[in-house]
Amino acid sequence: MQSVVARSLTLAALLLLAPLAIHAQEKVANEQGTFVLHKFAKAIGKETYAITDEKGLLTLRSDFKFNDRGTDVPLKTVYTATDALHPISLKTEGRSSRNSPMNDTFSLDAKRQRVTLVRDGKTTDYPATADTFLVDGYSPVAMQQMLLRFWLAHGKPAQITAPPDASIRIEPGSDLTVTANGHPMALHSYVINGLIWGAETVWLDDDQKLAAVVTTDAEFDHFEAVREEYAPSLAQFITQAANNNLAALAQLTAARHPSGKRLAITNATLIDGTGKAPRHVAAVYVEDGRITDISTSGATPKASDTLDVIDGTGKYLIPGLWDMHAHYEQVEWGPIYLAAGVTTVRDCGNEFDFITTVRDAVQSGHGIGPRLLIAGIVDGTGPLTLGAVTADTPEQAREVVRRYKDAGAVQIKIYSSMKPALVPVIADEAHKLGLTVTGHVPEGMTTAQAVAAGYDGINHIHFVARDLLHMQRGKPLPPLDFNTPDARKQLALFKEHHTVFDDTTVLFETLSRPASVPLETLEPGIRHVATPLAASLNATGAPPDKAEEFGKRYQYMLATLRELHKQGLTIVAGTDQDIPGYSLHRELEIYVQTGFTPMEALQAATIVPARVLKLDKELGTLEVGKRADMLLLDANPLADIRNTRRIAKTISGGTMYDPAPLWQSVGFKP
Repeated sequence: MQSVVARSLTLAALLLLAPLAIHAQEKVANEQGTFVLHKFAKAIGKETYAITDEKGLLTLRSDFKFNDRGTDVPLKTVYTATDALHPISLKTEGRSSRNSPMNDTFSLDAKRQRVTLVRDGKTTDYPATADTFLVDGYSPVAMQQMLLRFWLAHGKPAQITAPPDASIRIEPGSDLTVTANGHPMALHSYVINGLIWGAETVWLDDDQKLAAVVTTDAEFDHFEAVREEYAPSLAQFITQAANNNLAALAQLTAARHPSGKRLAITNATLIDGTGKAPRHVAAVYVEDGRITDISTSGATPKASDTLDVIDGTGKYLIPGLWDMHAHYEQVEWGPIYLAAGVTTVRDCGNEFDFITTVRDAVQSGHGIGPRLLIAGIVDGTGPLTLGAVTADTPEQAREVVRRYKDAGAVQIKIYSSMKPALVPVIADEAHKLGLTVTGHVPEGMTTAQAVAAGYDGINHIHFVARDLLHMQRGKPLPPLDFNTPDARKQLALFKEHHTVFDDTTVLFETLSRPASVPLETLEPGIRHVATPLAASLNATGAPPDKAEEFGKRYQYMLATLRELHKQGLTIVAGTDQDIPGYSLHRELEIYVQTGFTPMEALQAATIVPARVLKLDKELGTLEVGKRADMLLLDANPLADIRNTRRIAKTISGGTMYDPAPLWQSVGFKP
């Protein structure tokens, strides 16, 4: 509660500032603007807004609409205030993403003591203060602008509350000079935390007009909005946002990992990942990020000024895990992966400028996260196109491959709208340059056709199940039979081509479960996830009228995974965008349920992906000379694969991390 003196000073200040507030209201009374909306740096729609004086109230009306892979996403918003300091109401009608309804009404009482929210027909009151604002997530963009104006007019408070549960913190970033209408323009950046999960970067001009925002949408995909005159500078905004967010994250985590001393882990049971039986070791020595010695006998070393010693008594040392289907779309994923024991990820499709910036920062020690390997995504032009990197001719296809090669990608990922005729062109160019090819099966192709055309790997189990079993959307399921002549022919083709499958079965488990079944019954880690993220993840699942069908189709996917393993085909563990960090462990549990031994499951997330990406001389097992990517577990994963979750320490390139502070740095509970 404010003291009487504080309230008196506040009232006096408002009286003195009243003419300025009136002037500010007049200044913006006829403001209007248009933002170009982007997903994965591809323009997908626009938002237009206008601020007018309606019956003495500052009134903002926004019309926000984009099309994401064939689905229209419209959102209309009306916001009222007496001036920049005093919001009154906010109403949203529509959706903020393909699967995110947004029909909310907020009102703030005159004494600024209570916010009333009407959502889904339910009315709830929340306490309010002078630092309470009305904003409903990342969209519409015009409300981000009003939030910044509120914060600046309020004297930049340390925290802004936004019911129902947002606690917003805003920090200034670096200025950025871009070109607008042929002239240089200096813009001021700000990093926003707490409005959604993760950091956003926004830019204002000298008139407090929002120039751009780089954020993630309600599906946790890259999302950008740029005022029309600044649209050519999108790449600059993306790059600076990544650097801003990495710098902010580094401040949170800098004190939470040790200096680069030599390291010895003693008295642990070593599961080296080669398939050999576990063995007790006196010490595993690490220097300059590499394993220099593994001693199975002799005296246990003692700590010194130059040697950190970790007692592994009763613990198990295994190779660091790989996630072979990541979408590293926010810098916050870096600490999450490390906390979950993931020391290498293959990013399976991302924004070019963002992912190369993050990879380079982590590799140079200016960011925190696992080793990052890029599979550069390319799609064809069509109604379901994803991303800004497309190819529609052989010349364009070859140029895209060369661009990714020059950027240090290890693989090309083909997406669903690619023209089938261009698949062999891309594969041929990639193979000439030493890259491999993976991806979705493009529309108009089968899995076998994609492999015959040059695919080295297939993303997602549902493509394989569809084609092996001839499943068709909207039609009854066929018999579950992998012994048909056609299925046997396809399986033989996969063996001949040494096809790699990153099945992401865990993602389909999450999406296929009945919506009425709590996600935590499958994945207890959801209880630890940051609140804004958990709410969206818990909202997944099959609707009641589709639950039986979804469940049966998921069983066909499990059967397909079991058959691929039975046939001795190469399977690597990956998650796509599911429950951050935790889903890789659930994926390994699914492997064991479908017939893998615990060792085979571990290898699907260690040495097998290292071999697939030709990095097995450096990574994937714990042997002398290899990179020191290791996990120290509190229990034996070969006795129970669920024990991969019980991480005492993550060691990445010889640097040791405690999981708890990493989880906390991104708003998760340890």
